[in-house]
Amino acid sequence: MDLRADLRCSLGMWVAAAWKLSAHAALFLCAGLFSLTGCKANSDQMNGGAAAGNPAAVSAAATNATQGGAEDAPSPQSTGGFDGKLAFEHVAKQVAFGPRPSGSQAIAQTQDYILTQLKSDGCTTEVDSFNADTPIGRLPMKNILVKITGDDSSIILLGTHYDTLLRKDITFVGADDSASSTAVMLELARLLCGNHGKHAVWIAFFDGEEAMKAWSETDSRYGSRQMAARMAGSGDISKIKAFLLADMVGSRSLHFAREESSTKSLVDLMWATAAKLGYSQIFVNTSSGAEDDHDSFLKRKVPSVDVIDFDREQDVPFWHTADDTLDKISPRSLAISGHVFLETVNELQKK
Repeated sequence: MDLRADLRCSLGMWVAAAWKLSAHAALFLCAGLFSLTGCKANSDQMNGGAAAGNPAAVSAAATNATQGGAEDAPSPQSTGGFDGKLAFEHVAKQVAFGPRPSGSQAIAQTQDYILTQLKSDGCTTEVDSFNADTPIGRLPMKNILVKITGDDSSIILLGTHYDTLLRKDITFVGADDSASSTAVMLELARLLCGNHGKHAVWIAFFDGEEAMKAWSETDSRYGSRQMAARMAGSGDISKIKAFLLADMVGSRSLHFAREESSTKSLVDLMWATAAKLGYSQIFVNTSSGAEDDHDSFLKRKVPSVDVIDFDREQDVPFWHTADDTLDKISPRSLAISGHVFLETVNELQKK
């Protein structure tokens, strides 16, 4: 596959119209596309990587744009209130920022966007700004944590990473990896902030999941390792009764296999919940393995499940390529993913 395809950049408002986004999202999209020096950011802004607003940032999204429009989403009334259209707009906004590797200008914009959305939804947030030693030098990173109180001290933790892979040879905007899961968590925060259940619900947005050079124990999962260590120090780690991680949850050909390293009881709960909701064709009874942010918590004895579509042959052949663009994302897939997470939280609140 040629990862250096020559891709065209269209006007932001035209693309937004083609995607059938709301006027609010259209304005966000235009701002994102043109704020970085007319669709481009210099290499210094991207840690030497591809330009943040390069034409590839909106590449194939314009090709089959109408197929990825919000009309694809089921009504929120059928998905427990989860709005796939709003989640899709969150994906579009992130993609408009361009590549978002840790330490970049675009990830700073993403952080501001996440915090702004959470504030507008009345969420209480904590920010942990830290420096991570990586193979390309020390990088500033930022974890964002939503805290929703409960009647007891037990914690249901939800999570996603929001950084994208650093690529110097292509423009990688990560619509599925990681804008889709970040969008799902933002929509879940809208629904959950202000609610009060038996257990507290915390929602983590991790920086630095992606490797800077080559995936390893020390070059990956910087944000989740940082948060797990901090929680271990504070004693909060022992209060987490379940960690539900989302990663790559928005593709058109969505299927989730049972992740092999995840805690079986949590996998069983999520898959049973999905079946009850009518999604057994999405949450399938095959298995696959993935190294991901849940590992940081599994190593500290936290029951954890990774919900990830990592079928690179059928579902996500665009993984870590320039083709991971907005047109690959389905509002329906976002809504299904979010619905299952939401109802699993409700089931955990009963326990």
